[in-house]
Amino acid sequence: MLNTFSSVRQYLKFDLTRVVIDNIVFKLHYRWTFVILLVATLLITSRQYIGEHIQCLSDGVVSPVINTFCFFTPTFTVVRDQNQTSYKPGSEPPGIGAFDPEKDKIKRHAYYQWVPFVLFFQALCFYIPHFLWKSWEGGRIKALVFGLRMVGLTRYLKNDSLRIGKLNIPSMAEAEERVKDIRRTMIDRMRLNQSWGAHLVFAEVLNLVNLLVQITWTNRFLGGQFLTLGPHALKNRWSDDLSVLDLVFPKITKCKFHKFGDSGSIQVHDALCVMALNIMNEKIYTILWFWYAFLLVVTVLGLLWRIFTLCFYRNVTFTRWSLYWAKPGQLDEKELSAVIDKCNFSNWMFLFFLRSNLSEFLFKKVIYHLASEFPNPDHDNDINAYREAPPTPAKNRYPDISSLDTIDSPLLHLQHNGPPAQGPSTSDMAKLPV
Repeated sequence: MLNTFSSVRQYLKFDLTRVVIDNIVFKLHYRWTFVILLVATLLITSRQYIGEHIQCLSDGVVSPVINTFCFFTPTFTVVRDQNQTSYKPGSEPPGIGAFDPEKDKIKRHAYYQWVPFVLFFQALCFYIPHFLWKSWEGGRIKALVFGLRMVGLTRYLKNDSLRIGKLNIPSMAEAEERVKDIRRTMIDRMRLNQSWGAHLVFAEVLNLVNLLVQITWTNRFLGGQFLTLGPHALKNRWSDDLSVLDLVFPKITKCKFHKFGDSGSIQVHDALCVMALNIMNEKIYTILWFWYAFLLVVTVLGLLWRIFTLCFYRNVTFTRWSLYWAKPGQLDEKELSAVIDKCNFSNWMFLFFLRSNLSEFLFKKVIYHLASEFPNPDHDNDINAYREAPPTPAKNRYPDISSLDTIDSPLLHLQHNGPPAQGPSTSDMAKLPV
């Protein structure tokens, strides 16, 4: 069994070095839903769990022939027997009674041939928004933060880096250089004003659109029964009523096989087929109904959160709590305010993902250096005060001498409490004008 699902293990591995470029809602689409649909595809195509997909019983026809024929051509059930009035608990399965082709209406079932193809294609559809976003993001976050996990330990490493398994802990000097790289990249992004954030929002909206398309498509694929499949399955689970799962995924169906008789006339063989494949199909689509319902709610909430960030990303308190949610840690509010005042939404999202991938120790350095590049006239940090503030004038103990000429001004620079002033030297006297 483990060998069957070995192909999806790579999507479930927990990698400490993996760089975060999206949120948990995005991961539910391209990772968890993608894996669920791949596992469902593998289950449907594996005979070791359900045996032969279809087994048909008919007199006068070889079993392999009738099995293959009825699997490739749609089987059917009689609609007259598929209602609550004619169904009795413990009686024969619904839909396989005697019928008159001229009068009775039948329901054909051909979807089971396409189930593995549809599930696999839906898995690819859920991966497409992530693929697009990853292409638009271009690996910028990874180029800046790769190798900076557990960088809080660099305070104990002066000149030597440390490697623990796949983790590389840089030295303090290396960390400082990386901080400078991040600062330069962030400043360049602010000047270029790229549409990075717009691509992210488009990819998140595409997740919702794709989910709605897949729900609609699955509903049409199952003959309009998927939208109410989950509630009806739960309702019929604890009752003796005719289950909706027996109607959508019949376990026994009918199949007609035509062949020439000994005299050359056409003989019609009415076969009963056991659909072992539908035992797995009904469980897969019931689980998918609940998963899609959960995913729809979470995706809508995720888009509401994105709208919230679009409206309030310039608010310092909102940004501080958002960054804390990305990764816990305390930040200087004045420095943070100096940075986000210069950010558009794309820059803010870039800063958010930097926080998701950097430790508190390193992200504080990034904010500190960025704040020094964007002085805030109301709340200036220490570096700005040192660089931008004018020199503090000395205590004005003397009158303003800016209007005096160069001869008289030295005479006024006398120390009242100091030693007596010395007279001009001979060389100084020689320089005086005659």
